[in-house]
Amino acid sequence: MTDETAKNGPDAAADAQTESQVQDETIAAGQEPSQDNDPLAALQAENSELRDRFLRLAAEMDNLRRRTERDVKDAKSYAVTAFARDMLAVSDNLRRAIDAVPAEAKEAAEAGLTALIEGVEMTERAMLTTLERHGVRKIEPEGQKFDPNFHQAMFEIPNPQVPNNTVVQVVQPGYTIGDRVLRPAMVGVAKGGPKAEAATAEADGKA
Repeated sequence: MTDETAKNGPDAAADAQTESQVQDETIAAGQEPSQDNDPLAALQAENSELRDRFLRLAAEMDNLRRRTERDVKDAKSYAVTAFARDMLAVSDNLRRAIDAVPAEAKEAAEAGLTALIEGVEMTERAMLTTLERHGVRKIEPEGQKFDPNFHQAMFEIPNPQVPNNTVVQVVQPGYTIGDRVLRPAMVGVAKGGPKAEAATAEADGKA
């Protein structure tokens, strides 16, 4: 008798019974049957994977949109940074020219010199106003606590009347553009006075 003939005999039924018993034992042991033959499970798995991919792609696109908006905003806000910094040098020279004229000379000046001084002052104001329209703001540090992010200390001035590290003199004005420092203010700070915290507490106590 050949093997083919044997499989068609009683042994075939025995093999089928053995396979059924193996499947029953697998299920009883807590093992799930393979999903390879379950079309619904395969579709559900594929759908879940596609959904995860879609959510990740949507998140990446949203982040890209935000970065692009921020870059465009920064480009608009800070495009004139280098130009504005150069214009500050011109403004400084105009201010030096105005300050170089003694007060007595201004008072006794003839009409021509007075008109010239006024013209230089108007030019300085117009330049600063134009820069301000483009986001450039002047830093007003006098009387404030020294802040290394916006101020550059040039010297110390003994002054016990104000809190230590208070800006008491501005050598060169500083400017900001948007949220950034365009040029720090060069200042002189007080030395020898009470600390700012102590001075504040004392003022509150008197109040």
